[in-house]
Amino acid sequence: MISPSFVLSEDGHELTDDVTFAIISNLFSFCNRIFYCIIRTNSILRYCKVSNSTYTIMVVDDDVSIGNMLEEALKKENYNVSRAYSGTEALMVLEKETPSLIILDLMLPGITGEEVLKKVNGIPVIVVSAKTDIDHKVELLYNGACDYVTKPFVISELLARIAVNLRKSAGTSQKEDSNVITVGNISLDTELFTVKVGSEEIALTRTEGAILQILMLNPNRPIGRNTILDRIMDITPDCTERSLKQHISNIRKKLEGATGVDHIEAVYGIGFKFIG
Repeated sequence: MISPSFVLSEDGHELTDDVTFAIISNLFSFCNRIFYCIIRTNSILRYCKVSNSTYTIMVVDDDVSIGNMLEEALKKENYNVSRAYSGTEALMVLEKETPSLIILDLMLPGITGEEVLKKVNGIPVIVVSAKTDIDHKVELLYNGACDYVTKPFVISELLARIAVNLRKSAGTSQKEDSNVITVGNISLDTELFTVKVGSEEIALTRTEGAILQILMLNPNRPIGRNTILDRIMDITPDCTERSLKQHISNIRKKLEGATGVDHIEAVYGIGFKFIG
């Protein structure tokens, strides 16, 4: 029986109480460090997942199984997810909401992914497609896509690309003046309600500025009358469909007087569109 005053090492030599105590203390300290690292890592992961909840990812894919798989993976990372199953539906959703990033399939029923891409402005778009032609990929990247992932893909890689592009987008947004919207040679200051065309500055009323802001945030895309009225309700609750037409007319005259071009087009049965 081993005496409580000592233990034996592997080579049979006696270890004193002090040495034994030192070994146990070091082992205990090492275990504590490992335990702290595990807790710290879990805390960081929880923080990252919570921070993802500020982002909404829009998945545009007519393949329900792929869309469901993407939605499940994104929600596990704590992203908010919206869905569209055709190009037409995607544009309708974009009239009502602005996602943080779009995952876009190309071979969609109705309006193709390529056509949708041309109408998206200011939102990062990752194209996910089975098309592998290099020239086609390059063309899409030049036409506004921030990334291109070929099907079939590894979900962990796609999630990494999403995180990187969201980080880039956030960095760019911080550098830009958040109060100024620019389309072509026209810039709108959403706080001062002024428009700059070159060196010329045009004053707008509060209602005119709110209406133009909505249109310029969605250039070359028709926005419904009711959508405009809903979005400016907090700013100008007294605006009606009849007065909206008058406000639009005033904006058109002011812009046309400065540029010589009519930048707002009435779309029959829908509403109005800003021509960038």
